[in-house]
Amino acid sequence: MRAVIQKVKYAKLIIDSEIYSQIEEGLMVLLGIEDADTKEDIEWLADKIRKLRIFEDENGVMNLSVEDVKGEMMIVSQFTLHASTKKGNRPTYIRASKPEFSKPMYESFVARTREVFAGKVATGVFGADMQIELVNNGPTTIIIDTKNKE
Repeated sequence: MRAVIQKVKYAKLIIDSEIYSQIEEGLMVLLGIEDADTKEDIEWLADKIRKLRIFEDENGVMNLSVEDVKGEMMIVSQFTLHASTKKGNRPTYIRASKPEFSKPMYESFVARTREVFAGKVATGVFGADMQIELVNNGPTTIIIDTKNKE
């Protein structure tokens, strides 16, 4: 499971020219799922993200989590995070899971995040054509892969 996490001032997700979901200050989480991912990966990653200290404290030091600042989260499935660009110029997505595996895993990740995080958790629509508008705060972008836990 791979996540690209952006600290945002706000994020807005649009489907068919309509705002589907939005958040204020918090985290935009793009989530890529592969067949080797497990329930343990979901639990570990959801906990890691909510505790990630990337918000500034009163001294301007990144020392606070999204929970500490009472921020919000938006979680969007993104299979392209598992793109392979080793050969040629057209990425392949062999490592990305098929929808029959990745959709329930995505839904479980969202459910787990809602279980452990008290703030708002917005989502996209799995498999939909979505546009995301956001302001990256910092800019701060972190990549976490559950295959690199150790």
